[in-house]
Amino acid sequence: MEFTRFNLPMEWEERWRREKEQRRRAIEDRGQEGIEQDNRELRSIVAFNDSRMGLTSGRGKKEGSEDRRSGSEEGIEDTSGDEGIGEVHTYRSETYPNEIFKALKEFWDSSLLTDLTLTTHNGKSFNVHSIILAAISSFIQQRLRDGNGERIQNDDDQRWAVSLSPEVDLVGLKAVLEFAYTGAVLSCNKESRTSIVAAAQILDIPRLLEFCNEEERTKEGRSPKKEERKISALEQMKITLQSIEKLWVDRVGCNVILEVGGAVLHVHRVILAASSEYFRGMFTCGMRESHQTRISLPFLLASELDVLISCSYNGMLPLSWDCVFEMTCTALQLQFQPALSLCLNFLQQEMEASSCLDVASFAEAYEMTELLEEANDFVLRNFWEVSVTPKFQDLPAEKLLDIIRCDDLCVPSELAVFRAVISWVEADPEERWSQAGLLMSGVRFPLMTFREFREVRAINLRIECFGNKEVELYGSALKEFGFSLPETQDQCRVRHPKDALVVVGGDQLNPDGCQRIPNKELWFANSLRSGTGLVKAMEWRRLGEMPDKPKFRHGVAAMVGRLYVIGGCFYYTKDDIMRSAYSYDPVQDSWKRLADMQEFRSNFSVVVQEGCLYAIGGDKEINTNVDSVEVYNPDTDFWSFVQPLDQSLSGHAATVLDGAIFISGGFNCKYTCLVSMFLYHPERGTTYLSDMTHDRAQHCMEPLRGHLYVAGGVRNLGTFYTDQPACEVYDPVADSWTAFASLPVPHVGAASVVLEEKIFVLGGYCQDDYSESGLIHRFEPITQRWETMGKLPGAVTDIRACLLRLPQHFRL
Repeated sequence: MEFTRFNLPMEWEERWRREKEQRRRAIEDRGQEGIEQDNRELRSIVAFNDSRMGLTSGRGKKEGSEDRRSGSEEGIEDTSGDEGIGEVHTYRSETYPNEIFKALKEFWDSSLLTDLTLTTHNGKSFNVHSIILAAISSFIQQRLRDGNGERIQNDDDQRWAVSLSPEVDLVGLKAVLEFAYTGAVLSCNKESRTSIVAAAQILDIPRLLEFCNEEERTKEGRSPKKEERKISALEQMKITLQSIEKLWVDRVGCNVILEVGGAVLHVHRVILAASSEYFRGMFTCGMRESHQTRISLPFLLASELDVLISCSYNGMLPLSWDCVFEMTCTALQLQFQPALSLCLNFLQQEMEASSCLDVASFAEAYEMTELLEEANDFVLRNFWEVSVTPKFQDLPAEKLLDIIRCDDLCVPSELAVFRAVISWVEADPEERWSQAGLLMSGVRFPLMTFREFREVRAINLRIECFGNKEVELYGSALKEFGFSLPETQDQCRVRHPKDALVVVGGDQLNPDGCQRIPNKELWFANSLRSGTGLVKAMEWRRLGEMPDKPKFRHGVAAMVGRLYVIGGCFYYTKDDIMRSAYSYDPVQDSWKRLADMQEFRSNFSVVVQEGCLYAIGGDKEINTNVDSVEVYNPDTDFWSFVQPLDQSLSGHAATVLDGAIFISGGFNCKYTCLVSMFLYHPERGTTYLSDMTHDRAQHCMEPLRGHLYVAGGVRNLGTFYTDQPACEVYDPVADSWTAFASLPVPHVGAASVVLEEKIFVLGGYCQDDYSESGLIHRFEPITQRWETMGKLPGAVTDIRACLLRLPQHFRL
C-alpha cells in the first residue's frame, strides 16, 4: 500500500518545487560550513526576538541539541537563505498539551503504536507507550536510556517488556497509567491510596506521590500552603510534555529516523502520529513504513519538517513573513493540525497592508474560507493603506473592481477610490487604459464634492495630453456626478463591522435644559455610512434597557461574549452611588444579577485581564475617592480586593496593552488633575512611567498598534477646571509621549473604543459652558486626523462603551 501525497494547487506546487531546488543548489554551493553558520544565525535571531517578547524559543531545544538529533550526518538547512527571515514571532498553543494527550490516550485505548509491555507479579499485562511512561517515571526512563528492558523476540516494532515487582499491584498500575495520560487520578481514594503510593514509589514518580498527598490534605480539610498549591491536570500534562521534549532532544527512545534532504531526524512515532494525520496514516494503516525504522521523505525540506516536529513536542512555532506561507503549505501537506492552526493565527493576527493581498491569494488557492474572509475584510477596511503598496498594482482588474464596488469599502472619501484606480492604471498604462472605463464604474462619483470632482477633470486632461484621447472618463463621470442622488442606498458606502459598538447608560439635559435625566438604555452602531465628501454617519439601533436603576459614571466591559455593567450613580446625591453588577448575554437576550462589589464606586475604571474584571479606584461618595482595587472572578461570582493603588484616584483612564494594565491621569484625593502614567499589577501594585505632557481627568485612553492614545477630559486652570483639547500618544518601548491632533470639540466624560483600527470618542460635554453636543469623532492613524461620525442617539454625558459580538438577527 503506497502513501498518497496531498495534492497542492498547481501554482503553489510549482513555486514550492522551484524554491526547493534553489535551496538545494545553494546548499551544494555553500557547503556544510555555510549551512551550519545559517543555523547558528537562525537560532540567534529566534532567541533574540523571543527574549524581547518574553517568550521561550519556539524551536524548543537548547543550543547544540540539533546536532544530537541529526547525529554526525549532514546538518539541517535553513529556510532564510541570505536574505534573512524577518521579524520572528513565536506562536504558542496553550491548549496543546491537552490536545496531544487526548490523542495519545486514544492510541493507548486502541493499543496503537504501543512499544512497552508492563507485567505485574500476578501476570497481568498492559501495553503502553514507553516515552509517556518514561516522562513521569525515573524507573522506566533509566531503563529506556540504558536499554535494560527485555526485548520481545521476533517483533518488527522493537517492542520491549518490563516485569514489575510484587509491590506494584493492579490498582496502583492503573492509577500510574491514568496519571501518565491524563495528568490526574480519578480513582484516588482512601481504599486505593496505599496501592497508588506503593506503585509511585517503586516506579519513582514523585509528582504522583505529591498528587496523592495533596488529595489526602484536601479530603482531611487541611488548607495547603501557598507554595503547595495543587497542580491542575493541564499543568501536569504540560510538565509531562516538557519531559517528553527533553527525551527527544537527548534522543532517548526515538524509534524512527526520517531522512530529509540529506539530513536525519530522530523522533518518536507516537508523537508524530498524535500531531499529524499524515504520519498517523503512515504508521497505523498497514503501510510498509509502519515497520521501517528509517524512512525517506525526499519531497520535503528538512528545515521546515524540523520546525514542525519541534512544534509537535511543545506546541510552539517561530514564524515570520519570510517563511509562513511555505510553513503553512508543509503543515497542510503533512496535516500537522496544531502547527497549521498556529500558522493561520499568524496570518490573521500579523496581517498588514503589505501582506493582506498575498494572504487573500493564498487562502483562495487553498480554499481556506475563514482566512479568505479575514483577508478580504482587511483589504476593505484598510483600502487606502493597501492601495499604495506594490502588491496592489498587481491585482487583476476583475478583483480590483470587486473591491471598489463593495459597500463595505472603508475610505476617507470617494476621491481615494478614484486615485487608487488611476494609480493602478498608470502602473501599466499601455495594457490598462482600455480597462479604465470599466473600473470607473466602481467609483461612486455622486459621493464627491465639487472640489473633489475637479481632480477627475484634471486627470482626464492629463490623459488627453499624453495622447490617450480615445480614453474619455470625464463625460460619463460628470453625468453620474450630476444626475445621481447620493442619498440612495446603492450610492452610500455602508459598512457593517463584525463587532458592534455598544453604548450604555449615561445622562443628559432634558429638552428645556433645566434638569438632568439619568439613562438606562443600550444602543449599538449597526453600520458606518460614508456620504458625500467627508460626511460620515452611524446607524444606531436600540439594544434594550439595563435592569434596576439607570446608570452613569459606571463601568462597562465585554468578556467572553457577555456585557458587564458595574457600579456607577443613579442620581447626584451622596447615597446614589452603587456597587451592583450585572451581565448581559446577547445570545439569550437576558440579564443576570451578579455579586455586588465590596466597595461603592462611580467615576472609576474597569478592565479585563486574564479572564477577570478589575474595578479600579473611583468615588465611593461625593468628593471622596478611594485607592482600592477589586477583581471579579466569573467562575466563582465573587469580588475580592487585590493590591491597592498608591493613592486615591477617580476620573482616571485605564486600559490593557500586551497583558499589562496602564492607568493615566485622573483626580487625586484633593481633586487635582494629574499628569501621571503608571503600570498597575494586582500583586505588585504601582510602577510609575513618564508623565504626560498635559494634566487631565475624565478623559479617554485606548490602545492602538502598540501605543496608548490619550484624548479629551478636563485640566486644572488655577482654581477651576477647563477643557483639555490636547491629545498625546504614549510609546511603552521608549517610555515617552508625543502630541497628535487635538480634538475638534471638547469631550469631557466621553466614552471611547477602538473599532477596526480607529479610535472613536463618543459624547461628553464642554467644561467651559456645560453644553452637550453628543458628537462622535473618529481618529484615523494613517491621516492623523479626527473626522466627525455623526451623533449619539440618546444620552451623551458620562456614558460608557465597548465592543460586543451580537447575534445576526440583531443586525438584519
